[in-house]
Amino acid sequence: MQTFRFSIIICTYNREKYIFQVLESIARQEYPKEKYEIVLVNNNSTDKTENICREFQEKYPDVHFHYCVEKAQGLSHARNRGIQESKGELLVYVDDDATVFPKYLQSYDDFFNTHPEEIAAGGPIIPYYEVIPPVWLSHYTKALLTGYLYNGEKTKPFKNEKFPGGGNACYGKSVFETFGMFNPELGRKGSGLIGAEEKDLFNRLFSAGRRVWYVPQAGIYHIIPETKLTEEYLKKLSYSIGTSERIRTLSLSKSAYYKRLIFSEGKKWCATIIFFFLFLIQFQYGKGEKLIQFRYNVTKGMLGWKNR
Repeated sequence: MQTFRFSIIICTYNREKYIFQVLESIARQEYPKEKYEIVLVNNNSTDKTENICREFQEKYPDVHFHYCVEKAQGLSHARNRGIQESKGELLVYVDDDATVFPKYLQSYDDFFNTHPEEIAAGGPIIPYYEVIPPVWLSHYTKALLTGYLYNGEKTKPFKNEKFPGGGNACYGKSVFETFGMFNPELGRKGSGLIGAEEKDLFNRLFSAGRRVWYVPQAGIYHIIPETKLTEEYLKKLSYSIGTSERIRTLSLSKSAYYKRLIFSEGKKWCATIIFFFLFLIQFQYGKGEKLIQFRYNVTKGMLGWKNR
């Protein structure tokens, strides 16, 4: 069986507008094509995704491209299918609405050659806006809505159990053999916004004393459409984050749930109130107001209150 240094796994659902861009950004890298494969997992798309993938294969016949359909709806199902289909030593997840940095794979390759004992890493996520962002977007809501992640230009471990964004993460295949797969109860399904499947997996690594690294040149540009910059989307996403945390922590134990709800959420509320007043004295009420709304909706989701 042919093996590769990398399997780049792209899980997609109705992203015909962007899917060719991410595929082409990978194919245009100078990294040797014989050292990687692209595994495209179509999670029941109803648009022209399949036709666009065929167009990509025709344009780049020298790229090892493996296309499959995962019938079980949900991002975690699609990610797990990608693991099963992959033939790489290192598995890289890239969002279907992103493009990669020019030296993306080479940077991950260099890191794992230098640190062969490490098992997971991730890099920057830089938003690329299709429209001008709203004035109420702050550093904090920016990270929430766009996945923004930038920790500087030095390679280093993530601190305080922080971890890479799910749309730009690289794992040794042994991670899934040792720590298990993505939890199908978590992760987005169709147009739903339930998440936390990456947090669930990384927490398993942290519990075992493993480190996760930040690799600055292994970054992506995350395309942000107007629909992700609305107050309604912020409300829906923040409520879904709370719901995700309720599902995740209850799957561990009731004590884990109450600890997250009372202690962690309490600390986050204190920080939110402090930042609200800091924005207020800077005459940036809108930014502070959105932080309060975000935290309120997360708490509602954690409590299981209905989102109206």
